[in-house]
Amino acid sequence: MEQETIKFLNKTFMLAAILVVGVLVFFVGQLALQNKSLSLQDQNQITVSGEGKVYAKPDVALISFGVTSQAKTVADVTKSNTDKMNSVIDAVKKLGVADADIQTTNYSLNPVYSNDYIVPAPVPMMYPNYGNTLTGYKLEQDVQVKIRDFTKVGDIMSGATSSGSNVVGALQFSIDNPQQFKEQARALAIAQAKLNAQNLAKESGINLGKIINVIEGNNNPYPVMYNSLKSDAIGGGVSVPVPVVQPGQQEIDETISLTYQVR
Repeated sequence: MEQETIKFLNKTFMLAAILVVGVLVFFVGQLALQNKSLSLQDQNQITVSGEGKVYAKPDVALISFGVTSQAKTVADVTKSNTDKMNSVIDAVKKLGVADADIQTTNYSLNPVYSNDYIVPAPVPMMYPNYGNTLTGYKLEQDVQVKIRDFTKVGDIMSGATSSGSNVVGALQFSIDNPQQFKEQARALAIAQAKLNAQNLAKESGINLGKIINVIEGNNNPYPVMYNSLKSDAIGGGVSVPVPVVQPGQQEIDETISLTYQVR
């Protein structure tokens, strides 16, 4: 009886093993078939690229004006800095800059410590002198101004500094709405990619089918920056002469890759 049971179990295990092997062979075969199919698909398609460039004149100038103040108390430094910044903003507005084109980009208040604390030797060989006495507070506030009339750039910079701005950031030129130029560059890139595909088909003797994939790449225009009056040495209330600015042109670049079926 035991021998018959053992024989039955052996047969069961063998059948199970054969079934498992069969399933594995089936799946391996399916994977091989899929890989072969994908390989054939890759062989029956080509990808070509085209580039389109559009040049446009910037229509806005961006510049930041800052006021940095220091006083013994928070109340004093806040009042001093706020009065100066309000004067700067008023001066900018009087020169035609709209409220929507003035944005606060930084407002930071930090304590100021003295440097009269000396760490006993030999620690100073490892660390510099560190102050531990609170002497006051430093407040920094910056606003970014968007200028649409380039003939007023110099006047606005001079007006802001004479009204109290003692930190002026680098002048930048940018395109306020570059989307229309991106669309033009994209259309040129697609046309160039199609022409490249036609030339390739003609020279190689292949027959192009339909487009099955499109990949877009772009090079967004970066603001043109000019080193300007970024200096804490500018004293509030000092008018700074500024030369006539030249915005130049910006390049909008789009790249398109088209994948064709090959018949």
